[in-house]
Amino acid sequence: MAATPSGEQFELAHGDQRAVVTEVGAGLRAYSASGREVLDGYPLDTLADSGRGQLLIPWPNRIRDGAYRLDGREHQLPLNEPERGNAIHGLVRWSSWPVADQSSDRVALEHVLHPQPGYPFTLELRVEYSLAEDGLAVRTTAANAGSESCPYGAGAHPYLTVAAGRVDEAIARIPARTVLESDERAIPVGSSPVEGELDFRTPRPIGAVQLDHCFTDLERDEDGLARVEVDETTLWADESYPYLMIFSGDGLPQAARRSLAVEPMTCAPNAFASGDGLIVLEPGEEHAAAWGITPHAAG
Repeated sequence: MAATPSGEQFELAHGDQRAVVTEVGAGLRAYSASGREVLDGYPLDTLADSGRGQLLIPWPNRIRDGAYRLDGREHQLPLNEPERGNAIHGLVRWSSWPVADQSSDRVALEHVLHPQPGYPFTLELRVEYSLAEDGLAVRTTAANAGSESCPYGAGAHPYLTVAAGRVDEAIARIPARTVLESDERAIPVGSSPVEGELDFRTPRPIGAVQLDHCFTDLERDEDGLARVEVDETTLWADESYPYLMIFSGDGLPQAARRSLAVEPMTCAPNAFASGDGLIVLEPGEEHAAAWGITPHAAG
């Protein structure tokens, strides 16, 4: 039997919820509840496109020119977004993640990111997906297993389905006071208060707004969680995620305005160079972060 592009598939179930996690990249390929597809995922026989369901480690989003400096040393990452001259979405999306623990409603996968050109550091990574009555939870941990400090960031790239099949009619709430301003290479050059078409603190239709923006200064509930609402789905992120990238897929034939990417991120785009939200892990230090999805039918 031919191998699938995303490797072994790990199926989770709890009540009427189903999720599929992949060996390749430890990504989330599918998630449904009450017979409704909560995620705009991808088929078993295809490669994940447009970042669908992928983990973005050890940095989310982009690094301008793939270049950064740490502790007096210059580092150069491969430019895997050549049209913009950026390094994008980390180094683990296409790696194999072996299973560390598994049951009917949860799976934990682990991966060691070994030193390589541009990122000469060692990270021990673990991600756990679990289903419960209130939906899906995703917990990511990273430990610096090397002998020197290393830069770190994490993100995830789920696309949430919308009721009408097109984001224009979707009702969204984004609990953010500030949006980053970016240049033509999608690199932040400043920030401003949300206003006008980018103010979604009160739920409203997305309409014709083209979203490819990083939001921050998030409003959180009493439990410390920031919650984004998109039609029948809520995505939550704990305080380890101070940034949210919201993307309506414009410009990507496979994703254009058919679903909404809501990407929790521990740091801003270009954080390796700018330092905005950057985590520097000392030898032996660990970082943990959690996010999840609550379908209204499960809440």
